[in-house]
Amino acid sequence: MAIKFSYPFVAAALSTATILVNAETSALLQFAGVNIAGFDFGCGTDGTCIASNAVPPIHQLSGIDGLGQMQHFVKHDGYNVFRLPVGWQYLTNDQMTGVLDETHFANYNMLVSDCLSTGAHCVIDIHNYARYNGQIIGQGGPSNEIFAELWSNIASHWKKETKVIFGVMNEPHDIPNISTWAKSGKSAVTAIRKAGATTQMILLPGTDYTSAKTFVSSGSADALVAVRNPDNTTTNLIMDVHKYLDSDGSGTNTECVTNAVEDTWHPLTTWLRANGRRAFNTETGGGNVESCVTYVLQEITYQAAQSDVILGYVGWAAGSFSTDYVLSQVPSYSGNSWNDTLLVSMAMSPKTNKLVASVA
Repeated sequence: MAIKFSYPFVAAALSTATILVNAETSALLQFAGVNIAGFDFGCGTDGTCIASNAVPPIHQLSGIDGLGQMQHFVKHDGYNVFRLPVGWQYLTNDQMTGVLDETHFANYNMLVSDCLSTGAHCVIDIHNYARYNGQIIGQGGPSNEIFAELWSNIASHWKKETKVIFGVMNEPHDIPNISTWAKSGKSAVTAIRKAGATTQMILLPGTDYTSAKTFVSSGSADALVAVRNPDNTTTNLIMDVHKYLDSDGSGTNTECVTNAVEDTWHPLTTWLRANGRRAFNTETGGGNVESCVTYVLQEITYQAAQSDVILGYVGWAAGSFSTDYVLSQVPSYSGNSWNDTLLVSMAMSPKTNKLVASVA
């Protein structure tokens, strides 16, 4: 790669990444982007969300210029996908129902419309951890029928938008029965397809916070591989995985300690090929420090070499977060221009790493 870097460790990271893939490759990822968070604020990992705590990344609603951020990421970094987290409670105005609140849904649709206006793909992400107020969907909490109604109403609105991707659920965890959860996921898939969204991608999450590392060992792989479209195909049913590179894999620490190739990405890609499936890394990232630039760049380089089964990566996170948030990828605005964080500019930007097809 004939690229000059201001930071020597970036060139070193790329050199190491070349060794990791163990071969020269022209393979390129299909997607790269970032989460535009805010509609999920107020949501805890127990699935308790308070609609009034959301901070919509919409300038006219909160002063946060989510559209400006996305326009910058597309124009200056070459990003082509944005994940748009939202709490179930926000969409239904704190009611455990599948019926969308007209005002709240219109607000969220403003963000989706802003995303689509950039030409990027847009992931609709229900950010509830497979729960509603502490109760697990289909396992003591909302019924699969209610969950399906929610997704039917969502999909009906964007059924003709080919660049909308449906993310069934963010980070299920501590699921008592993974096979039962797969049935809940299938109810959502069926509802989306029957609503008329017959060709768009649908992302299927496993347990353990959608962990890429434990996707196979947790039983998620075996359970979700049985989820099919109503016509019994698996077309555009994509495995949804997350991976952070800090010491405990939680995404709460500034420093990164691994590229996760040996214990996560190699086993996962081996399973994907054996089963004829693909995955999308919809949350990854780290602090704006040298270690994370090094390891994230190695992670992305390895994934690009596996682009037959890995679609791409989405960083966590921009949108309504503060620029001093530990994993912030929020660009700062000064004068009349946006300025990227270290991790974005030195590792995650496709215009830096040259590993994404649309900006090769």
